[in-house]
Amino acid sequence: MANDLENLTAEAGLKEADVPVLLAALLNSSRRVERVALSSGAVWIKRYGTERASRWVNLQRMLANLIKAPFLRPSPLLGDEGMAAREMRRVAQFSAQNVPTARVLYSSGAAIVFSDVGKNVDQYLHASKADATAHDALLVRCAAELGALHAKRLCHGRPYPRDMFLADGRIGFMDFEEEPDTVMPLEVAQARDIWLLFLQVATRAQLGRETHDRAYKAWADVAPPEAIAELRKLTGFLGGFLSAARLIGRVHMGSDLRRFIVATSYLKQVS
Repeated sequence: MANDLENLTAEAGLKEADVPVLLAALLNSSRRVERVALSSGAVWIKRYGTERASRWVNLQRMLANLIKAPFLRPSPLLGDEGMAAREMRRVAQFSAQNVPTARVLYSSGAAIVFSDVGKNVDQYLHASKADATAHDALLVRCAAELGALHAKRLCHGRPYPRDMFLADGRIGFMDFEEEPDTVMPLEVAQARDIWLLFLQVATRAQLGRETHDRAYKAWADVAPPEAIAELRKLTGFLGGFLSAARLIGRVHMGSDLRRFIVATSYLKQVS
């Protein structure tokens, strides 16, 4: 490991003094995600195997097969090193299509060292809350970049603002733990992508319907027609649960339930 890390001094711009610091962080910590400050800049270590798989994953898979809803299928469960390999493979896949991602600087077993990409989009959204126009424009940009991603025959699997960042005026993507197109058709995974993003857009947009319309148009203008057609099927299926969701909401309207109702109702109407 030490020899491999020393090779990073040339490849990743690390200084020799950074090698023992990074080595100590890799060996002496078990945190899932860790920021390591080096003299040449920060890096991030991501480790797999620090958390147990949720029982919900197995229930989700059983439910998806039972009701024949492929968009509900979770990505395949892999071992710790398999999860790390998946993430590196997907980073390479996105980079090959000129999509900004965090660079993989080093990997060892179930641990990966990534370059620092700065603040994520979620942080920028929180910082711009006082400016509704700028805040909502960033949400629209997320939808537009997701559409451009889909046009390149890619999908993310969990396109939340916290898994996006700004890079030279573009939206970049990170945290590739999901690989939905291995368990469902690509266009279904893309439809699920925009629905998941709208769970954020629908309730965070400060300008309401105006921003919803702009965000959907930004995605639909560049997204593949097959993804739009699958979104229509997805929201048609989920729309069957809206009445029950609204009824539950009269008793207790939690944030997740509200996101589901607002996002699904809107997308069902426009898709």
